[in-house]
Amino acid sequence: MRKIAFYIIVLIISNFSLAKAQDTNCIVTRAEIVNGDTLPVVAMKEVIILSPLIFVDKMDALRFSKLATIVKSVYPYAKVVAVKANEYNSIIASAGSKNEKKRLMKKAEDELKASFEDDVKNMNDVQGMILIKLIDRETGSSSYDLIKSFRGSLVATFYQSFSRLYGYNLKSTYDPTGEDKDIEQIVLMIESGKL
Repeated sequence: MRKIAFYIIVLIISNFSLAKAQDTNCIVTRAEIVNGDTLPVVAMKEVIILSPLIFVDKMDALRFSKLATIVKSVYPYAKVVAVKANEYNSIIASAGSKNEKKRLMKKAEDELKASFEDDVKNMNDVQGMILIKLIDRETGSSSYDLIKSFRGSLVATFYQSFSRLYGYNLKSTYDPTGEDKDIEQIVLMIESGKL
């Protein structure tokens, strides 16, 4: 009886070891059947291929280098604006009355001023103009449109008029294939970790 129990235990253990010996390194993925063949469908990360930088002369290289420095210093603020805009959109959507929305937006404005007013005041003209363009890139709306949607037309018009006195245009839009081509290339280099 003990021999039979021993053989049964050995048989069970050997079956487990044989089961473990099978290849268990498999990947479960979606598949499509095309003309009777099963083809795996795998999602891959987007690959950004940037053209090599070719400069006409040293002045052009210096200009690009200065622009890269400015974009690197301003781009994080544009990212924060995009995050805050989404956050405030959800806050506005959850607010009940018009007065409550107005109070929440005033509170949000005060919060942003407390966090970033000194940094924005210390920016030079070029940094400010690039920030306005990058905000449009990140949010899909011009700075004027963002102010208008959050604070109303009157406040947006006031800020636009005030900014025009200093040479800014809050209605500026971002053109990644035209005049803002170099900025777009710098942003792509920042996002891909090459800069």
